[in-house]
Amino acid sequence: MIERVSAYVLVAEDDPKQAELIRRYLELEGHTAAVVHDGRAAIDEVRRREPDLLIVDVMMPRVDGLDVCRVLRRESELPILVLTARSAEDDLLLGLDLGADDYMTKPFSPRELMARVRVLLRRSQRAQRRAPADPVLRVGELTVDPDRHEVRVAGTLVPCTPGEFELLRTLAAHPEQVFSRAQLLGGTGGFGPYISERTIDVHIMNLRRKIEPDPRHPVRLLTVFGVGYKLTDGTAGRHRAP
Repeated sequence: MIERVSAYVLVAEDDPKQAELIRRYLELEGHTAAVVHDGRAAIDEVRRREPDLLIVDVMMPRVDGLDVCRVLRRESELPILVLTARSAEDDLLLGLDLGADDYMTKPFSPRELMARVRVLLRRSQRAQRRAPADPVLRVGELTVDPDRHEVRVAGTLVPCTPGEFELLRTLAAHPEQVFSRAQLLGGTGGFGPYISERTIDVHIMNLRRKIEPDPRHPVRLLTVFGVGYKLTDGTAGRHRAP
């Protein structure tokens, strides 16, 4: 049975018809939805009312969706889903790197959008319910602290988006274990089946830029070709191809 979560969702979309369509679907799901039509208003509304989820279009007046992600991620762990007409890989990489948890390219299916909303809300609620005594996870020089929501490499704090943190926490809890993309998309990683495999690959690439000495030749976050990914202490992989 699908777990239903009722939430307050903010929609930042400058196309009135598109915004109204999303709002109606959210309300049919049992959520409370508000709509703003520019990025400045989105930032102000998040600061004022602290929604449970933000759905934000990239192309908006005053402040675009990517800058909204950049500003809000410094202040909050609010789940963010980006809508974009851009399909170029660089744009998608940038959106996730700035703090978005997932993205959808236009045109999109409203039903799939609602499925992704459910996944992000469930993941956020699980993180809030997590017991306060979660142990710090250590894999070589890498530490993941679930309580503080911190990642450090050799003692240096590494900023991670919520999606990156959840992925790294899952891998760090089972060092050397290989996770397929399907496992990371499912309940194991807290992403859910409606988040695309490409999203996982993008999070992996971004994490390598943050935790690896040389992201082009990773020694911690390794690809097991044809299977998936695993996290190691970084010693055995230093002399292997990525």
